[in-house]
Amino acid sequence: MTRRWAFVLLLGSLGSGVTAAQSSSEQSKENVKTQEPPEEDVSYAPKEYSFNPLQAEKELKVGNFYFKKGNYKAASLRFVEATRWNPGFAEAFHRLGEARDRLKDDEGARQAYKKFIELAPDDKEADSVRKRLEQLARASAK
Repeated sequence: MTRRWAFVLLLGSLGSGVTAAQSSSEQSKENVKTQEPPEEDVSYAPKEYSFNPLQAEKELKVGNFYFKKGNYKAASLRFVEATRWNPGFAEAFHRLGEARDRLKDDEGARQAYKKFIELAPDDKEADSVRKRLEQLARASAK
């Protein structure tokens, strides 16, 4: 009888050891299955811009709305977006210069105004922009 109990205890301990080993290997397999590569957050990915004049017009309209409301920072961001969608969009550079001028960002305004003059030297606003560029140059020289 004692041999039987010893045998039962031996089988029980071996069985629990095998079961524990099996459960740990099953858990590691489950961990491997559940550990998928992390999904990339789309908001962190750099945005790719291709020529899209319709989107540029939309960004310009939204930027004009913000500009009229007095939110020059938001307007500036929208005008930058418009210039990225259409790098040859002179009006967007003109409005960007005005928004940055209102934000007291003289260097940014100067760059935007120069790009506007480069793209549209014969525009009706070109003379006033040239005058403003001269004023900004004099102010930075002081």
